[in-house]
Amino acid sequence: MYLIRPDLHTRRAFLRRSAQLAATGVALPTALNLAAMGEAAAFNANDYKALVCVFLYGGNDYANTVVTYDTASYDLYTKARGVPGAGGSISIDRNALTPTLLNAAPLNDGNRQFALHPAMGGLAGLFNSGKAAVQLNVGPLVVPMDKVGYQSSNRTSYPLPPKLFSHNDQQSIWQSSSPEGSTKGWGGEMGDLALQSNGGSSLFTCMSVTSNSVFLTGDSAQSYQVGSDGPVEIYSIGMPGTPRYPYGFEEMGKAMGTVTTGVGMNNQLEKAYNTVTKRAVESQATISAAIKSTDDVNNIYPKPFDKFVSKDAQGNVLRNPLNDQLRMVARLIAARTALGDPKRQVFMVSLGGFDLHDNLIQRQPVLMQYLSDAMTAFYQATFDLGVADKVTAFTASDFGRTLNNNGDGSDHGWGSHHMVVGGAVKGKSFYGYAPPVGNGDLRSTADVDQWHVGQGRLLPTTSVDQYAATLAKWFGVDDGELNGILPNLRNFTAQTQSGIVYPRTVGFV
Repeated sequence: MYLIRPDLHTRRAFLRRSAQLAATGVALPTALNLAAMGEAAAFNANDYKALVCVFLYGGNDYANTVVTYDTASYDLYTKARGVPGAGGSISIDRNALTPTLLNAAPLNDGNRQFALHPAMGGLAGLFNSGKAAVQLNVGPLVVPMDKVGYQSSNRTSYPLPPKLFSHNDQQSIWQSSSPEGSTKGWGGEMGDLALQSNGGSSLFTCMSVTSNSVFLTGDSAQSYQVGSDGPVEIYSIGMPGTPRYPYGFEEMGKAMGTVTTGVGMNNQLEKAYNTVTKRAVESQATISAAIKSTDDVNNIYPKPFDKFVSKDAQGNVLRNPLNDQLRMVARLIAARTALGDPKRQVFMVSLGGFDLHDNLIQRQPVLMQYLSDAMTAFYQATFDLGVADKVTAFTASDFGRTLNNNGDGSDHGWGSHHMVVGGAVKGKSFYGYAPPVGNGDLRSTADVDQWHVGQGRLLPTTSVDQYAATLAKWFGVDDGELNGILPNLRNFTAQTQSGIVYPRTVGFV
């Protein structure tokens, strides 16, 4: 019998949190709940490492991202998606894939080959130079699952992830192992374990350059949000260095500053609230100054930061929002000494627009170029900064999509293929198992349909918990802490599945 164990998330933290509760200001608004108020005793690190989650909101189409290339599989791919160029087809011409062919050892039966989307030339170059890898068919799982388990009515032995194919819930499960409403993510819980190593830099352990998300929230670590152009200023409370006031009234601003940051309050929760607010304002000044230092034309920083540029086929510069976010992450990494010299950091950036039920063949290329250009420039920036082997970026998304064409796009799926980039990655390799190309007819017993659950939806052969565990171990998380962060990990111990032996997750040097 397998059980989801959310208690494993909290048992380690319960005593620590109960002692800290009065000082944390747990009822603070999200916009002001910026400070981490405690420290977790976990690992001590003297070196620097950072993880960067690149979340693709909407559910990225796996089949046109990491595209099957060998002749036999490609023919099956076009049967499901249509002949390239035909009306309504969502397949990519095989000749267009040749420049982005991934030059790794063939998979499974020795014949499977893959290429990246034609717009992903930068990431294909990183893969072929050994700085990137592909994690095949990863997705949320509670226990190892095959088609027999998926079709079973015995959900005690074969529990499915809750609310499959739902955007909000699957985004949350990817980020936290729980559906929408979860309060802690595995990025934030890794941040909890790193706080001791980071000393007084707990505020800058988990940093988001995108919207608020559960991924970066831990028991003690809270996400510090920064915009693509820098920290958002809390300017209406009349703090030093923030001379703008509500409605232009200086006295009102000063009064608000006293109420929200004053130290003379008697109530314990008021004191905690004011401490956090004051720290947020002061941290804004700290981070602004730190980022500004990276603009100095006399130092090394403009060189790596100026590489974040995307251009269309005519050479026109495109406004790539992911470029802007990852450029800020690179600047924060460059400025980390001024931020207290944290030894471990977790970042999150995102790109939306992947829910392509229609216009897939027209709209996905721009998104794929944004992704490839930004991640390639980010790797080059970390290389120029001398930390390429200290920073690992990885992609994630709500879910994959159907292989079958729905007329002009693809529908919600399950498993998907993802990229991992960094100098420490054992690149030029595929990890996980690549299911044979099929449409997943649930009535079929053929092996080609074993890893599909209808319309070419992939049944994951690697769980998100396994994917995350590999990243966490590289980050420095001890084996004994992994089950507390990833509650389903204990269910995945064997390296074989239905007689298949393969390396499930990305390797690191």
